Amino acid sequence: MTFLELFIIAVGLSMDAFAVSVAKGLSVERLRPRNVLSVSLWFGGFQGLMPIIGFFLGVSFASLVEHVDHWIAFVLLGLIGINMMREAFSKKEKNVSPDFSFKTMLMMAVATSIDALAVGISFSFIKENIWMAALLIAVTTAIFSAIGIRVGNIFGCRFKSPAEFLGGLILLLMGIKILVEHIWV
Repeated sequence: MTFLELFIIAVGLSMDAFAVSVAKGLSVERLRPRNVLSVSLWFGGFQGLMPIIGFFLGVSFASLVEHVDHWIAFVLLGLIGINMMREAFSKKEKNVSPDFSFKTMLMMAVATSIDALAVGISFSFIKENIWMAALLIAVTTAIFSAIGIRVGNIFGCRFKSPAEFLGGLILLLMGIKILVEHIWV
C-alpha cells in the first residue's frame, strides 16, 4: 500500500474516535488542555495498538486462509465501513458523560478501536508494514481526536454523523479496492 492509501485508511479509522471526541467535547462545559491530551492519547494509543494485535492474530492463521485473504480483507473492511455508515444515521441517542476517568476512557478507547483490530487482521493478509501503519493510524487518530473534542465543545454535534459516515465509506472503498486488485491483477 502507498503512504496515501495508508493515510486514507488512518483517516477512515479515526472517524469513530473523532465522532466520540465531538460528543465528549459537547459534554464538557469548560474544555481544558488536559482533556484534549487525554482524549488524544487514549484514542490515538488504542487505535495504534489494535492493528498490531490484529496483525499478529492474522499472521498466526494466515497460512490457513492465504487463498481467500483478499476476500477476508474485503469483507472485514466492507462490514466495518457499512456498519459505521449505518450508525452515523442511527436514531439511537449516544450519551457521553464529561467523565475522563481511567475506566471511562478505557472503555471508550477500546470501543472506538475495535475496527482497527479488524483492519490489522486484514493488513496481515496483504503483508502490510504494520509498524508504519500503526504509527500513522495512532498519530492521525490523536490529531482528529484533539480536533473533535474542540469542535464538539465549540460547535455542537453538527459534524458527528457526517464524520462517522465518511469514515465508513472510506473503509468500504478501501475494501473494494483490495478485492479488485486481487481479482484483476
